[in-house]
Amino acid sequence: MMVGITGTPGTGKSTVGVVLAGRGCHVVHATETVGPFILGKDPERDTRVVDAEAWAAAFEPIDGVVEGHLAHLLPCDLVVVLRCQPDLLEERLTARGYPREKVRENAEAEALDVILIETLEGISREQVLEVDASVRSPEEVADLIEGFIEGTVAPSVGTVDWSSYLLEGL
Repeated sequence: MMVGITGTPGTGKSTVGVVLAGRGCHVVHATETVGPFILGKDPERDTRVVDAEAWAAAFEPIDGVVEGHLAHLLPCDLVVVLRCQPDLLEERLTARGYPREKVRENAEAEALDVILIETLEGISREQVLEVDASVRSPEEVADLIEGFIEGTVAPSVGTVDWSSYLLEGL
């Protein structure tokens, strides 16, 4: 079974992947597989442009977890969407040195459920677990993911609402 862990940059995917790997789970970091499918850079958005369709078509399914903000585009059996309060996300991305415009773009994408919506375009709600990782430790998030894989944690979608973030400052 291939499980994707996805979410806006800064939601904790890589950190939770490290915890799961430490528990013996086979974890693949999507960034390590996407290289041949990078078409170039988008300097305006300060991001890489990926041929996601070609990447997904060429990806060899694994028995384990694939983590990365594009993991939901792969042929996963289950997908976990990590969420984070936009203001906390801003702090994390700023600490990483992201430019202010990119920080704001990612925080707005989180508030608008962009990754969750993209995920639901490719998989049924019964195969998705949405987790608010804002105040949970990586170990607690890993526990939820393991429970979801084992079937002891039920699918959950639509439990997070950051839309008020978009109204701040108006």
